[in-house]
Amino acid sequence: MLYLAQVHKNDFLYQYQLRLLARQESQNFWLTISEESLILSGKDNTISNKLLVLVKLSPTGEIETIEDATDWVINLVQIYLSTGITPEFLKQEAVKVENWQQSLTLQNQDLARRSLELEARREQIEALEESLKRERNGREKTEG
Repeated sequence: MLYLAQVHKNDFLYQYQLRLLARQESQNFWLTISEESLILSGKDNTISNKLLVLVKLSPTGEIETIEDATDWVINLVQIYLSTGITPEFLKQEAVKVENWQQSLTLQNQDLARRSLELEARREQIEALEESLKRERNGREKTEG
């Protein structure tokens, strides 16, 4: 599983540890990790303190890969923040979509009601036509 983490130097253990910040749930959906979750990364001197990294963990919680998250963060900024897509904007759009769905549902219900009314009127007209035909036939028989 892929995580966004921050590197912290643990002076007591002379090791670096990774503080997990977020977990990838699907391609474009991440969950933040609210509780502090730390993983020892060993004595690797090639990573810097406070660096943001993407870390892939095995199902058993062992580190499979670690890579600098700078390019990933820059990509997020380019895709989402440079176009004005913010969490507030997405919430507003979700509200608009919900309102449109409700409006369409109401319109659909109104159309269904009108359709039923038209069908009832058509049946009334057909019944009147049938009644007129019988009345006409009855007159023709009495006159004839």
